[in-house]
Amino acid sequence: MPLRYLFKTLLLPPGVLLLLLVLGWWLRRSRPRLALLCWVTGLGGLWLMSLPVAVEQAARQLERVPPLALEQWTTLAGQADVIVVLGNGRERNAPAWGEDVPTDMGLQRLQMAARLAKASGLPLLVTGGLHYGEPPSEAQIMSEVLNRDFGVSVRWLEERSRTTWENATMTAQQLAPSGLTRVVLVTQAWHMPRARWSFEQAGFTVIGAPVGFLGVDNARPFGGWLPESRAFGQSALLLNEAAGALVYPWVYP
Repeated sequence: MPLRYLFKTLLLPPGVLLLLLVLGWWLRRSRPRLALLCWVTGLGGLWLMSLPVAVEQAARQLERVPPLALEQWTTLAGQADVIVVLGNGRERNAPAWGEDVPTDMGLQRLQMAARLAKASGLPLLVTGGLHYGEPPSEAQIMSEVLNRDFGVSVRWLEERSRTTWENATMTAQQLAPSGLTRVVLVTQAWHMPRARWSFEQAGFTVIGAPVGFLGVDNARPFGGWLPESRAFGQSALLLNEAAGALVYPWVYP
């Protein structure tokens, strides 16, 4: 897993763009034209990643699953068997809480799952394994937060998965004895297409309940063409997701 993350860091923006800047500096005397191309590409890519308007446009290409209609929440029990919440990592030793807690995006998922569970009465499954082999698992952290902060109990914990594909296949293994194949899937809107594909490949019928939409119109000065630090991080997430969406059908046919 560390090697996998190293390659992702180097091959995906912003890592590859920074490498281009380094390459341009190295070639500045021997190959000035190629060096200029590297600098323009690297700086241009970093600039685009920092633009809110670029984030919004890119997100709209990924966020193809619409939000779950409010009037559908109370009828989910007739359409699904279980609500599945995907993990999103953890904040280790959070100073404010004195323990590991879900990320901000993870909390968005837990809030949606809790509301859906209360509205529908469906049971919950949380999925997410260990980070670098260190406990607690994402699933355990999510279960504790759902119970303590949202007043919702979790029926199943899938604590081994490390990727979206493993989320799906290991959830299938855990639910197989119960014969449950219809799920309400909760994850970020930009992650939902790949997550839904993975769960469908694992044999599930999926109802998407996406949260955290980025492809929305927000009133910003100059129409979102001014760089923002927040947009830079969001662009990195979207680029990683786009790469995953392209690779998954090849790796997991």
